[in-house]
Amino acid sequence: MTAPARITVLSGGIGGARFLVGLLAHLRATDPDGRGGTRTEVTVIGNTGDDIWVHGMRVCPDLDTVMYTLGGGISAERGWGREGETFTVKEELAAYGVEPTWFGLGDKDLATHLIRTQSLQSGYTLSEVTAALCDHWQPGVTLLPMSDDRAETHVVVDDPDQGRVAIHFQEWWIRHRAALPAHAFVMVGIEEARPAPGVLEAIAEADLVLLPPSNPVVSVGAILQVRGIAEALRSTPAPVVGVSPIIGGAPVRGMADACLTTIGVQTSAAAVGLHYGARTAGGYVDAWLVADTDAEALEPLRAAGIAAACAPLLMSDPETTAALAAATLALVPARWP
Repeated sequence: MTAPARITVLSGGIGGARFLVGLLAHLRATDPDGRGGTRTEVTVIGNTGDDIWVHGMRVCPDLDTVMYTLGGGISAERGWGREGETFTVKEELAAYGVEPTWFGLGDKDLATHLIRTQSLQSGYTLSEVTAALCDHWQPGVTLLPMSDDRAETHVVVDDPDQGRVAIHFQEWWIRHRAALPAHAFVMVGIEEARPAPGVLEAIAEADLVLLPPSNPVVSVGAILQVRGIAEALRSTPAPVVGVSPIIGGAPVRGMADACLTTIGVQTSAAAVGLHYGARTAGGYVDAWLVADTDAEALEPLRAAGIAAACAPLLMSDPETTAALAAATLALVPARWP
C-alpha cells in the first residue's frame, strides 16, 4: 500500500519503541525522502503516567525510551537506559542509604534528567523540554508527551502495616516486580490533566493511527485517560490499527498480565483486542493484528466488528520488526481501500 502521509502512534516504552524502529525502517524502504529518511510524518504520543521524581529529578521513562531507541542510544540488552551505561552515582547514593535504592538511574542518563528538571523548574513545559531533547537525539519522529500536566499512575495494594494504600507504579513495577496483588490503578492528577499541545490535532489530522504492542492498561490505557484523547481516537476519520502485546497467552515483555488481571481482562490476544473494542461499537480500534500462533482470536474479533489478521509478532531483530510494521500497515486496506 502507499504509505499514509501522517501516522500517529500512541506509545508506551520498550514495546512501542521497538515497533517504531521497524515502522521507520519499513517507511524508509517504501517511502524514502532521498536523505535516508521517510516522507511520511510520524508523530508519537508518549505515555507519561510512569513519570516519577527520583532524587529531585523528573524522570520520564517512556519518553526517554522512545527517544533513546530511535536516536540510537538505547541499551540493546536492557531495552531501557543508555548503551555503555555505568551506575556509579546510583551505587554511591545507595552507600549513603538514600532511597529509592531500587530505581536505577545511570550516569549518562542523569544528564537527560538534570536538563529536564532544570528546564521544568525554569518554567518550560514538558512538551518544550521534550522537543529540545529530541533536537539532540534526532529520533526521526515528533515526540509529544500525552500531557504537560501531572498524571501519575499509582497502584492500590495491601500493606501489612497500613492496610490498603496507593504506591507509585514504578515502585510496584520495579521494586515489587508486579508481584503485589493490585486492586486498582489510579492516575493522580488526571482530573486536571489536559492533552499536551498538538496531541488532539495529531489524532484528528492523521491518515492512520497505530496502537503498538504497548501495555494496554498502564501505557496506552493511561494515554486514553487524559481528557479528550479517548474521544479524539473514537472520532478521527483515520483508521485505527492495533498490534497485540500478547502472544500465546503471555505478554511479550514485562508483566502486562498482572495489569490485565487487575482490570478483569484475560491475558489473550482476543481479550485485549476486545478490551479496546471496535470503533463501530464505541471502542477504539478498527483492526487488530495478532500473532500467527493466535489464529483462534480472529473469529471473536471479527464477530465484534474488528478487522483482524495474523502475522509473526516477535520483534527479534530489525528485519522481523520491519516486517511486523509492514503487516500492520497491510491491515489498513482490508477496510479502507
